Amino acid sequence: MQITVTVNGEQHTRDVEPRLLLVHFLRNELGLTGTHWGCDTSNCGVCTVTLDGVPVKSCTVLAVMADGKSVGTVEGLEGPAGLDPVQQGFVQCHGLQCGFCTPGMMITARALLDSNPNPSEQEIREAISGQLCRCTGYENIVRSVRWAAEHQTKEAAEA
Repeated sequence: MQITVTVNGEQHTRDVEPRLLLVHFLRNELGLTGTHWGCDTSNCGVCTVTLDGVPVKSCTVLAVMADGKSVGTVEGLEGPAGLDPVQQGFVQCHGLQCGFCTPGMMITARALLDSNPNPSEQEIREAISGQLCRCTGYENIVRSVRWAAEHQTKEAAEA
């Protein structure tokens, strides 16, 4: 089947098998390896991307389901002005260790902040509850998202 998907603002048209998962399309067809492939059962969340702005686990979405839609990956977070506040927060607050869950966490955090620019700790924990991290215990991840919320507000006020 031929599909056309906009990924991080760039349109891609490819012939794919109907059974191809979105995670494999992104990694193997487009070379966007920031989207990790973990459990293949939607439990770990490392494959999280946005589909028309909504976080989804790309190991449970067929590539053909993304036809005509917009996909956002961790590679698309950085903008012309530099790192996204979410990315900066993960650096500033040590929100990553091994880095395996980091892309999915960042995508989830960006989607949360887009819909709720000032989330509480409980709202952050709820948003990332579909992601597994075996290194950090989530404390630094929550701090990272709070840092991003505080600094994106400051950046918007200064602009």
